[in-house]
Amino acid sequence: MAREFQRGHKAKISDLTAGTDLYVGVQISGPGLTFDISCFGLDADERLSDDRYFIFFNQPKSPEDSIQLLGAQSGDTESFRVTLDQIPSQIQKLSFTATIDGDGQMSQIAPGYLRIVAGGEEVARYSFDGSEFSTERAVMVGDLYLKDVWRFAAVGQGFDGGLDALLKNFGGEVAEEEPEAAPQQPAVPAQSQAPAFAPPPQAAAPAPSFGAPPALAQAPPAPAAPPAAGATPPAPAAPTSPQTFTPPGQTFTPPGAPPAGQYAPPGAPAGQFTPPGAVAGQFAPPGAPGAFPGQAQPFGGGTQLAPVPPEANVRVVLTKYAEAPVGDRWTEQNTNLVRATLTKDAPILAKQGSMVAYQGDIDFAHKGSGLLGKLTGALTGQGMSLMRCTGNGEVFLADEASRVFVIRLQGEQIYTSAQGVLAFDESLETEVRRIEGAGLPGGGFFSMLFSGTGAVVVKTRGVPVVLPVGAATYVDGNAVIAWSAGAQAVTTTSLRLRRSGYARQTTEAVNLQFRGAPGNFVVVQPFEV
Repeated sequence: MAREFQRGHKAKISDLTAGTDLYVGVQISGPGLTFDISCFGLDADERLSDDRYFIFFNQPKSPEDSIQLLGAQSGDTESFRVTLDQIPSQIQKLSFTATIDGDGQMSQIAPGYLRIVAGGEEVARYSFDGSEFSTERAVMVGDLYLKDVWRFAAVGQGFDGGLDALLKNFGGEVAEEEPEAAPQQPAVPAQSQAPAFAPPPQAAAPAPSFGAPPALAQAPPAPAAPPAAGATPPAPAAPTSPQTFTPPGQTFTPPGAPPAGQYAPPGAPAGQFTPPGAVAGQFAPPGAPGAFPGQAQPFGGGTQLAPVPPEANVRVVLTKYAEAPVGDRWTEQNTNLVRATLTKDAPILAKQGSMVAYQGDIDFAHKGSGLLGKLTGALTGQGMSLMRCTGNGEVFLADEASRVFVIRLQGEQIYTSAQGVLAFDESLETEVRRIEGAGLPGGGFFSMLFSGTGAVVVKTRGVPVVLPVGAATYVDGNAVIAWSAGAQAVTTTSLRLRRSGYARQTTEAVNLQFRGAPGNFVVVQPFEV
């Protein structure tokens, strides 16, 4: 069964399939729109330093055939074959993009997707539609990128400037073809070059062992309105000349393309570590608006909504607040609300009183105070009342409009403060740990350690910051939300800061010092509990 992704979700390829010979299909359409779908092979700086790895209709494969353009098949507008273990080491990312050839905007597109097929089975799908975009003319749909291991990210990042802006973002430019040169026909790989796993040319034919499964039938585009009586029928549009790529040094603006504006990629390049709790390296270093582990979108992110026309009725106005499509077991409805999809054999534990709505047959039972009965709140200062949610259906959880983030663990560990926990899978192992030190009541600071496979939903007041642990990283104990299991935390009394340096001036000037090897992190919120 394919794993459903939402914008911003990431995962290791090895968690999706054991294979390295992948089929990547993109389906995108819209009334009266024509699309060019390409793959950019980027280096470690996310630049197109070798134009032989710009795979499109005029250059259908890379030099060693590790990336091949296969054409439209099995319901996909365009498809690619990617052999991960043959990609040269200088190529660190494959960015799959779609651009509108001619006039139009991405807000006009019908529901589409990017899917990954391995061994004849669809293992991942990222679905999108026009409501996620506005005036963009190009979009980065998804990435395969190398960070210790190959991973997949659902991107959904648009560009107003179309292909020109997309190429400039990757360090290249669009070059004009010679006027006398005849337009090149799209090159299609020979039948003998088609991979063994490619989908069959006929939908009725059985798929080979590595074939892509048949795609769902797509709704036909709406027919054009007939011309008014007596009106001259419009002349057929002239064919658009294909665009070719040249390295920097030449300039060209495609016919009909708007001037390309400046574009800064979202955040700094990915950091040098993958913290526990992030399925696919969702942490970014300070200064980059990276996502919290498992978060669907970066901090402050969200789909830009088109203005609502004055004549819109109630249903149209409320459409932008519609329930988000189901991703996996945990789905971030928005920045302040999370939805858990329950089955009878997989209950969750949530903060008592955090349920704001539910659908289906759900039972709520009081779990008791303290931290799962292991230590009382009076002793640790970290007590919380939990409810056990069981049944079949969906539960919507929130807490005083705090921001929520889903951290997915896969055999990993992460520390949190109990005040920062909204909900978690009951399958996770939970333990209370005390950080030894002087200055706090009881002689230490108590935290919550989550281990195993499952998800933890944490909440913050405001947008948090993820700090890499260095030689001297100090955090106010009341503001810390989570930290990596490999970081050592000790309580300490600051000798250099006055009490006024902390938000709570009436308490002792006590904070937590974090130590650890490179790759460890601590998460801090801009608000004291």
